[in-house]
Amino acid sequence: MVVLPPSDRRDTAPLPPTPLRRADVPHSAVPLRRPSAAGAVLSAILDHGPVARSTVARLTGLSPAAVSGHCTQFLARGLISQSEETAGPRGLGRPHIPLDIDTGRYLVAGAHIAVAHSTLALMDLRGRIVASDRRPHHGTDPQRVLGGLAARLPRLVAAHAGGRTVLALGLATGQWVDPDAGVIVDHPRLGWRDVAAREFLAAATGLPVHVDSHSRALARAEQLFGAVATRESAVLLFVGAVVDAAFATTDGVHRGPRSAAGSVAHLPVGPGTDTDAGPAETCTCGTPGCLQSEVSEPALVRQAAARGLVVADFRALLDLALAGEPRAVDLFRRRAMHVGRAVALLLDMFDPEVVVVVEPGAGRLTECLDVLRAEVADRSWVCGDPRRVVVPSSFTGSVLQVAGGAVALGALYADPLGPWPVLPAVG
Repeated sequence: MVVLPPSDRRDTAPLPPTPLRRADVPHSAVPLRRPSAAGAVLSAILDHGPVARSTVARLTGLSPAAVSGHCTQFLARGLISQSEETAGPRGLGRPHIPLDIDTGRYLVAGAHIAVAHSTLALMDLRGRIVASDRRPHHGTDPQRVLGGLAARLPRLVAAHAGGRTVLALGLATGQWVDPDAGVIVDHPRLGWRDVAAREFLAAATGLPVHVDSHSRALARAEQLFGAVATRESAVLLFVGAVVDAAFATTDGVHRGPRSAAGSVAHLPVGPGTDTDAGPAETCTCGTPGCLQSEVSEPALVRQAAARGLVVADFRALLDLALAGEPRAVDLFRRRAMHVGRAVALLLDMFDPEVVVVVEPGAGRLTECLDVLRAEVADRSWVCGDPRRVVVPSSFTGSVLQVAGGAVALGALYADPLGPWPVLPAVG
């Protein structure tokens, strides 16, 4: 079964009526996890490879013996490779053997479930997309959607893996996701509640499955593979069919005691002042002027219709804006203004080094990013330089392909010596 039976839920009492309040669910008793020493070593090789063991020791603060021990195990597992010995300048210094991530043996699979479609992708261990496949949903029954993903995976692997073995499957989606339980707790736009996605996909694919929200997955992707500025202290705001956020520091991505951190859909940003976008839409919470009711993809399609732009879906509206259609561009500028208001609030609440905005207008239309940053400059009390602090996603154009794979790769880099069934056992 996909839906958890009551005995498997964190609280055996009946769930409250829709909408589900996050405070109604008791927090998980899972202990706080710290990054492992092995994970720190592998991450240093990811960041700096090809790199010598001695440099890894300096980067991580671990002893040379500890680094060497971990690297020996990584080599045995096929996670890293080593090059021929090299010496210092003009042959001076002690020779060293550079180490790098081995991208020739293993891949991870990633799946992202959006409101209208799902995306399946393969990634190498450096987070590079090998292949992807996006298809619309034909109904939102969870067994049908998850079963379709599982059925598509073998074909994608056969066509594009090139003999490499898939280590694991990562699944990302919006709204409220519990990674420890592997459960999509509540996704109102899909009508899903307590969907045991990990259990279903593990049984259907035979792979280890890791599940998380797409905003946390993309924040982790920024830490692993993104621009350097996005890695140490960042808020990530995801604006799509749903709107949510993630909060990341060098210690990881914050989840909260109920894995519910990042619910920003109902931040008050106020309705727009222009009348040709139609009246302000009342949010599902009953209040007009919430962030999601103003800037989500369905909201923009509705606003487009009010301006006489009849488009089949959000992607068609984006294509018009990229082609320079004035009404479409103006809608994305209006969206950028509202997103800027939310970014200003998040900056003042968390004071991060950067806010990463995952929104195609800000990522692909320079004028929209300028509008967004100008709104932040007008409204934030702490942001000194919006051009430095407010940045688009490192993965603009491929965020949905990256999200699912980042869940699996995040688990691998956190615990590379853990029980990965495909990898050789280590002592």
